[in-house]
Amino acid sequence: MNDPLQDIAAPTAIAVIGAGPAGLFAAERLAAAGLSVAVYERMPSVGRKLLMAGRGGLNLTHSEPLEVFLSRYDDPSGRIREAVRRFPPDALRAWAEALGQETFVGSSGRIFPRAMKASPLLRRWLSRLSELGVRIHTRHRWLGWSPDGALRFRTDEGAELAVAAEATLLAVGGASWPRLGSDGGWLPVLSERGVSARPLVASNVGFNVAWSEPFRQRHAGAPLKSALFRLGDAAIRSEAVITAYGIEGSAIYALSSRLRQALEKASSATLEIDLRPGLAPEQITERLARIRRGESRSNALRKALHLSPVAIGLLREAGENGALPDHPAALARLIKAVPVRLTGIQPIDRAISSAGGLTLGELDEHFMLKALPGTFAAGEMLDWDAPTGGYLLQATFATATAASDGIIAWLKPRRHA
Repeated sequence: MNDPLQDIAAPTAIAVIGAGPAGLFAAERLAAAGLSVAVYERMPSVGRKLLMAGRGGLNLTHSEPLEVFLSRYDDPSGRIREAVRRFPPDALRAWAEALGQETFVGSSGRIFPRAMKASPLLRRWLSRLSELGVRIHTRHRWLGWSPDGALRFRTDEGAELAVAAEATLLAVGGASWPRLGSDGGWLPVLSERGVSARPLVASNVGFNVAWSEPFRQRHAGAPLKSALFRLGDAAIRSEAVITAYGIEGSAIYALSSRLRQALEKASSATLEIDLRPGLAPEQITERLARIRRGESRSNALRKALHLSPVAIGLLREAGENGALPDHPAALARLIKAVPVRLTGIQPIDRAISSAGGLTLGELDEHFMLKALPGTFAAGEMLDWDAPTGGYLLQATFATATAASDGIIAWLKPRRHA
């Protein structure tokens, strides 16, 4: 068995820990500034979560006005919004197109590379990093620091090595999709150094609903489109998907932070769904009043209001013993606010992203850890939250920009000295 710290690596200027989008983008910016950069990744290959996200179309960012875009972030400190303001969606599009990856705006306003997949972009990106002299070391798990301040790593073969670096960038991710590399293992390492962090929790994830067995068997996998989803004063017009365990999809992800907080306070939370947001209750009542006597309720709802089978199923789930209200006005009120009782949240390893993490108060204005001078942080490991739709990757790139610029600014006076 190898002795601890048997291999002492040559000193490197900048060590980047984590080879996801944040780590790779910071490495690119630092190398382009003329610095020697080495990236350390515990998995056998880089960008694994990026590749997974790109399977259904790599949503880089969003085309909506910047102030609307910034409002999507759950960021009490304002630090993430400021980073995005300095590296906005147009800058991310320009970067992708400089890699030969033309982008386009989809019908939803989301922005994708023309190739849709992440693999062509990642291949070109790795080629650029190679041209810049960035060294990438896979199968290196970060263990923390040695007594003399060197970074400690363990390889898959069991060898441990120490790396002396002028500055370090931590981009080790959150805890969603742990099989792809982000498992939150860095939390105790920083805690030992007196750095505080909030627990990592699931975000952009599905929620549990105790559907009746007939509804589950008939409608699991069915999309619920063009509806308005409401929790308290928060509402979004989007779509969701009924699942065997409950409900998920774009609308649920957009409300996931509020839904999660509601469930933290009580054993359940009630989501209201407006199945016909374009119609007032009076208009719906009028249409329902025209239903011919003897016509089946399902056919009548389909013809009068164009409700889908899953929408009609939701109405019956909310009705007493599966029955719909007889009076048109009462049925109209239900259509405008179908209650869906959420009883829990899916586990973090099924989440698209995680919330919580390194609190922004631990960082100075350059994204450097106040307790650990020379150590910077970026990406999903920071304590912020956002829905899907391009906001996650945008903030990842923006914080990597802020941290890499912070490293350059921090090094300048030291190198002059």
